[in-house]
Amino acid sequence: MIIVPVKEGENIERALKKFKRKYEKTGIVKELRRRQQYDKPSVLKRLKMQHAVYVQKLRATEE
Repeated sequence: MIIVPVKEGENIERALKKFKRKYEKTGIVKELRRRQQYDKPSVLKRLKMQHAVYVQKLRATEE
């Protein structure tokens, strides 16, 4: 459960922003989207490999 302490006289928009930030950090939405469909292990492995290659290329261009 996410708890956001709200101080006396604090703006409600600021409290909502804090809540949204905490909610995003928990990764609940990502997990729900990931579980909506089944991906074969081979597909996951291929995607992971493609991401690793992409990251390596990015790091190579930085230097």
